[in-house]
Amino acid sequence: MFISRIPLNKVRYGARQLIGSPYKLHAAVECSFPPDAVRKNDEGRILWRLDALTNDKGVWLYVVSPEKPDFTHIVEQAGWPMHEEWETKNYAPLLERIAKGQQWHFRLRANPARKASEDKGRRHRAEGIVGKIQGHVTVDQQMQWLIDRSASHGFKILDNEAGQSDVVVKERHKEQFKRGDATVTLVTAVFEGHLEVTDADLFRETLCQGIGRAKGFGCGLLTVAPDVKNKVE
Repeated sequence: MFISRIPLNKVRYGARQLIGSPYKLHAAVECSFPPDAVRKNDEGRILWRLDALTNDKGVWLYVVSPEKPDFTHIVEQAGWPMHEEWETKNYAPLLERIAKGQQWHFRLRANPARKASEDKGRRHRAEGIVGKIQGHVTVDQQMQWLIDRSASHGFKILDNEAGQSDVVVKERHKEQFKRGDATVTLVTAVFEGHLEVTDADLFRETLCQGIGRAKGFGCGLLTVAPDVKNKVE
């Protein structure tokens, strides 16, 4: 497995096109690998995430993949062709270090959603609601979504000094974009905080396979660092 990052130049039209459309960025990431490349296997799958740095210091595209990517086309379209390229590192050293009891700073952009078992909160029952995927829209719902999935993904959220979950839910959006003739709607949120590994094997799988739905559209990639944000291990 490999982990990569590439800066995007927001001034360029191509970068704005990619940043504004998860569908277009998904296609650009897919084109970073030849047709016969491994995109998903038992070890992991292609995952990606856009991180907007604070103080308008730029946007980074992070990618985890079974094979090394070639981002030349993204650099030419949306980066700094004469100055900046991308960085790719072997993910194995970090994955091999994972052990039960470790504590990490983490960042995750996800699609907190549920399959509706009943029609809630509607004055008139709408046909076809039950069984459909609905996004969680409140901070409490989104926080609980992550907590509910933590054990099955090999970690637990740590508590802060106040005895509350040490995680912040931010960059909460309802996104809509075109996919062919259809309109895709996603509820997304960024989670950032501290966790403890409870099952090393499950957690390694989480780092490589992701969490939740909409993985093809920039959701599900969880990254960890000792104490530095936005750092490739």
